[in-house]
Amino acid sequence: MNTPAWLKPGIYGAVFGAIFVGVVGFTWGGWVTGGTSNDRAVAMAHDNVVASMVPVCLDMARSDPARMAKLETIRAASSYQQRNALMEAGWSTMPGTDAPDRDIAQACLKELKL
Repeated sequence: MNTPAWLKPGIYGAVFGAIFVGVVGFTWGGWVTGGTSNDRAVAMAHDNVVASMVPVCLDMARSDPARMAKLETIRAASSYQQRNALMEAGWSTMPGTDAPDRDIAQACLKELKL
């Protein structure tokens, strides 16, 4: 069987072109793999859940009868221990859970503006 002379360069061009498009697409085109998109979706969902729970944390802080004492404890703690102090106050423990959430505590701490 005789193949045309242009077939071999055409196949090489198609292969190199596909590789070039793939490299450009993944580096500059914004293409991502399924795993990366899943990781981003999980992170975005987590951030949205934390953001939606901050008002609950703030409401728990406002309605706590020992609010002033707990706020003083949080303020007295060093900046890197304030999140733990807020967690010990119980304000970042969401209804239906047994343990406080560190991310909710951090976001709530920002909103308390100590």
